[in-house]
Amino acid sequence: MVPPGPARLSHGMVDIRNISQKQALAFIFVTVLIDAIGFGIVIPVFPRLIMALTGETIGGAARISGWMMLMYASIQFVCGPIIGGLSDRFGRRPVLLASLLALGLDYLVMAFAPGFAWLVAARAVAGVAGASFPTAYAYIADVSPPDKRAANFGVIGMAFGFGFILGPALGGLVAQFGDRVPFMVAAALALGNVAYGLLVVPESLKPENRRGFEWRRANPVGALLRLKSAHPRVLVLAAIMLLWTMGYQALYATWAYFGIERFGWSAGQVGASLAAVGLSGALAQGVLSRRLIPRHGPRNIVIAGAISAISAYLIYAFASQGWMMYVGIIAALLQPLVFPSLQGMMSAGVAASEQGELQGAVSSLQSISSIFGPPLMTGALAWFSGPAAPVYFPGAPFLLGAGFSALALLVFLRAGALRPGGEPLRASN
Repeated sequence: MVPPGPARLSHGMVDIRNISQKQALAFIFVTVLIDAIGFGIVIPVFPRLIMALTGETIGGAARISGWMMLMYASIQFVCGPIIGGLSDRFGRRPVLLASLLALGLDYLVMAFAPGFAWLVAARAVAGVAGASFPTAYAYIADVSPPDKRAANFGVIGMAFGFGFILGPALGGLVAQFGDRVPFMVAAALALGNVAYGLLVVPESLKPENRRGFEWRRANPVGALLRLKSAHPRVLVLAAIMLLWTMGYQALYATWAYFGIERFGWSAGQVGASLAAVGLSGALAQGVLSRRLIPRHGPRNIVIAGAISAISAYLIYAFASQGWMMYVGIIAALLQPLVFPSLQGMMSAGVAASEQGELQGAVSSLQSISSIFGPPLMTGALAWFSGPAAPVYFPGAPFLLGAGFSALALLVFLRAGALRPGGEPLRASN
């Protein structure tokens, strides 16, 4: 999958100046794909690992998982702009590799964790690193012209989608050998990804586009205030993205727990359903994004994707049989196009030297949704599936997801900062 023939510098690193945009996207696709496979492998067994280490029921494990996500997101909220600023200063490659290394060590600790406290410590360390996705978005912004960024951002979603096809399915398969085995496989993939990055992945940020690191800008408050003062129209899109990702938390935080509680799914069934989610996302972002976004414009795609998401969340919420979840997955086909469309519109509004800072700010916004979203969603599932529930309705998190998505769509339609026709926003200064 590695493109042949790029020139190399004297110390062995590929020279980005002699690499086409297509080759550069292939580099980042492979990196994110391996990362996503490792992430997806552990999802089917994570609920049972928490239950085994804490003695909780599935509802209690869901609640604990929500609070762990809150901790992880809180750390990322603080560290996201720092990582973005460092990538603007030193380049994307070293930051990307450090993040992948921390992720591999995180999985390794979880694989051998003797108690629940070890899980908490491992997730805290991974939160500091911030994983690889914000830097990957900045990487793609470096190698893409503004009018191609929205479609090219879909490469990350496509890689993540394929990772979700392979990861959960593989996790459900190897889980038969023990609940810890998927974590070992994930660690091996992540650490192998570091080796791949050292040997193959080039630097994307040209020296002339780098900027000095400034602590006043390398914090979540400073990064968001920077958007407000220098790029107010981008800030409007950021607020819409915050609402959108709040809705998405219903999917990521509760899918496995909902399947186990509502339908009695096994780890294999959870993995198969998530593989279907990944296939849908890969198809949308790998194929549809390159056809629909340039043809219809990001604004129209955001509207269509939001309607698709709302429909899917409602199907999930009221599903009474497992096969109905797959109907919802089909209804959500356009949902994955919303995020890269918003990302492309935001990225077109800032300079090349500020792409890392922008992605750091976006990472902080996502972290805000991950701070409040998982406890809200998993808490709703635990409450409406517990003995004290006024009515048994474990689909409550998906109903909340539909509400947040509808609110994001409403703000998007009313936002005066958006130009008719969905043209990319330009910097205001």
